[in-house]
Amino acid sequence: MRAMPFPKKNLNAGETIALDMHPHWWYFSEAAVALVASIVFGIVVLAKDPQGSGGTALRWLSLILIVGTALWLLVRYLRWMTTNLVITSDRLIFRQGIFAKSGIEIPLNRVNNVNFSQSVWERLLGAGDLLIESGGEDGQQRFTDIRHPERVQNLIHAATEALEQRRAAYSAQAAAASAAPPTTGDVAGQLERLEGLLQRGSLTQEEFDAQKRKLLEG
Repeated sequence: MRAMPFPKKNLNAGETIALDMHPHWWYFSEAAVALVASIVFGIVVLAKDPQGSGGTALRWLSLILIVGTALWLLVRYLRWMTTNLVITSDRLIFRQGIFAKSGIEIPLNRVNNVNFSQSVWERLLGAGDLLIESGGEDGQQRFTDIRHPERVQNLIHAATEALEQRRAAYSAQAAAASAAPPTTGDVAGQLERLEGLLQRGSLTQEEFDAQKRKLLEG
């Protein structure tokens, strides 16, 4: 079974994905260690009582432990497949859940600070946690078992700066467009509309002349 990517149908118009990642393989560590320990326990039980003459209860216990930990590992794998940390051009998205879904969305323009933490062991493995402070109602969000959290931190900062640059460029373009004088085509179109209003009687000749003078002088 392959990991499930974030559905592109959930993106807004013009929004692009910069990162789509699943948790680090350390996410499986507890369930995997429990399964290995239950298998070792079962082997020890069989080795001490190969005929099963006096250790029936221990055999059943070891079987239950093996099945239970195997199911735990399977559930963890299914959750890993359906857990996505996504950074887009506009927001940070975290989604998880096999059947029932839950998620967090943080607009990049509301991200105030991004920190990461790693223990010595996590640093050797390339895993860690992200702590994101935002201007939303939740305030702080912690994301665990992140692969290379320092790289993700840098990527969030880069995406935030890119969004600010795009917003500044749009604002400059809008200001330039509003400050620009009307073109010849615009004036001609407005004169045609005024003449139509004059012919229909919606404007008097005096009102038409006043509007035309303002338009030509403007």
